[in-house]
Amino acid sequence: MAKYFSACILFTILFISCKETKKTESPQPEKELTILEKIAYANGYENWNKVDELKFTFNVDRDTSHFERTWIWKPKTNQVTAISAEDTLVYNRKDMDSTAYKTNGGFINDKYWLIAPINILWDKDGSTNEFTPSAEAPISKTSMQKLTVVYKQDGGYTPGDAYDFYFGDDYLIKEWVFRKGNQAEPSMSTTWEDYTDVSGLKIAKMHQNEDGSFKLYFTNLKVKTN
Repeated sequence: MAKYFSACILFTILFISCKETKKTESPQPEKELTILEKIAYANGYENWNKVDELKFTFNVDRDTSHFERTWIWKPKTNQVTAISAEDTLVYNRKDMDSTAYKTNGGFINDKYWLIAPINILWDKDGSTNEFTPSAEAPISKTSMQKLTVVYKQDGGYTPGDAYDFYFGDDYLIKEWVFRKGNQAEPSMSTTWEDYTDVSGLKIAKMHQNEDGSFKLYFTNLKVKTN
């Protein structure tokens, strides 16, 4: 009887001890997001998996000239419809002939301008990046955070190119610099402005250089979600 009583006491002590241990356990800290992830999520990356179709018109005004082309992209199937003044082409990015491959170069360019903050997260395995906590932005000359993304030399339509992204504490891109072939001097510097929310995606509709002689902007933005 004494042994049984002692065993009961021991079990009770162990049970209370376990309960106390559980009470004092600290919650596991959430994983810190990388800079690429912070920028992507600031632009609505968490809503991307809901996108069934993305339509946009890419416009460029350079001095007195105007250029535009429209894209309809179904990311889940990789079907792309390219619409220009001359022609309409439907193709799948998983199976492209020479004509589709050439057209797809324009799509890659225009899509990058549209959703680069998300695209850089997708491209993380094909690029290197470097974060600078404080740097002077090229157009506004204000101090911002800076992320430099350099693409690998092999593969893609523009291998070895570099991009400098300038952003504030909200991780929304305010300006960027494109450097062809990772050269030291900028090939182009533009703003990222006139942000709009399209089905949870934050998209900068306007990009322009310092004197406004070059403007690249998006119209007809439409997103179909599931």
